[in-house]
Amino acid sequence: MRTATTFAAACLVALVCAATAAAAPNDPLYGAQWGLTQIHAEQAWGTSSGAGATIAVVDSGVDLDHPDLAGKIAGGITFSGCPDKPAGCGNGDWANGEAHGTHVAGIAAAATNNGTGVAGTAPDAKILAVKVLDAEGSGTTPEIVAGIRWAADQGADVITMSLGSLPGTQLVQGELHDAVAYAISKGAVVTAAAGNEFVAPLCDSPSFADGALCVVSTDPNELKSPFSNFGIKPDMNVVAAPGGRGAVFCEDDILSTFPPGAETACSPAAGYDYLAGTSMATPYVAGVAALLAAQGSTNTQIVSTLEKTARQPIAGVRGTYNPVYGYGIVDAAAAVKG
Repeated sequence: MRTATTFAAACLVALVCAATAAAAPNDPLYGAQWGLTQIHAEQAWGTSSGAGATIAVVDSGVDLDHPDLAGKIAGGITFSGCPDKPAGCGNGDWANGEAHGTHVAGIAAAATNNGTGVAGTAPDAKILAVKVLDAEGSGTTPEIVAGIRWAADQGADVITMSLGSLPGTQLVQGELHDAVAYAISKGAVVTAAAGNEFVAPLCDSPSFADGALCVVSTDPNELKSPFSNFGIKPDMNVVAAPGGRGAVFCEDDILSTFPPGAETACSPAAGYDYLAGTSMATPYVAGVAALLAAQGSTNTQIVSTLEKTARQPIAGVRGTYNPVYGYGIVDAAAAVKG
């Protein structure tokens, strides 16, 4: 039976356009990707590029034909509308890719140094596109559960979910939390959005589940994004990553891949656009987790490393939890060094 609880993509659309930063060599829009700078991604790539790791993007599908994602997709499936079908449904519509899932996938693992568009956090990681959200960005518990379990059974190193249920439902999501536990038992790192309720103290589900990494969002100044939930959950597995400001200037948000033709007024180029939300913060963490998976770390080692090397804004203290940022902003360069 389908649950009445619905899930929604955890992003906000930037409404006002502004100039992008200067282009950088190879990827023309790299200069506008302040999020990669904030997590020190470039300094990590000489040690690990994510080669051999797979990130399952449990979302609204991924545009298979996008020039920055073509060749990165290791497979996919649709459970949106058919959670009871083990082989999925949709006639391959997971590859059509709504804007949300395509944007998330690019943050995690867009092709890098290819002279096109943007760079990804884990440039050489592969992507599994698991469609559990419809065109409006909504899904149900059975659909999310089916997607998590399928991704785990495919051997995904990281399962990332930029989605969340309504606040107050964390304690009634037993089936969903069981699916997260299953994925962890199969060796996956599970990253999930904290939520965009701005005053909510708790991480939404599925990020509230034991063992999942709840991801809080930061703005360009490393402050908690105004829209982001706080990072409180019983097991304290919480980190932060760039998700934008969601206010006036497009360039304060996160630039990534977008289905051509679906861009907003903020778009700096065809096939790319800005979004803000904990949805955008989450795949940064998934990408850094993939860098560690490619080094041979287990899922428990990866979570531990991400937490001990994350840094608290301003103070710069590492390995210390607080309810605003969790253990702090993930640091790719520090993480790959252990």
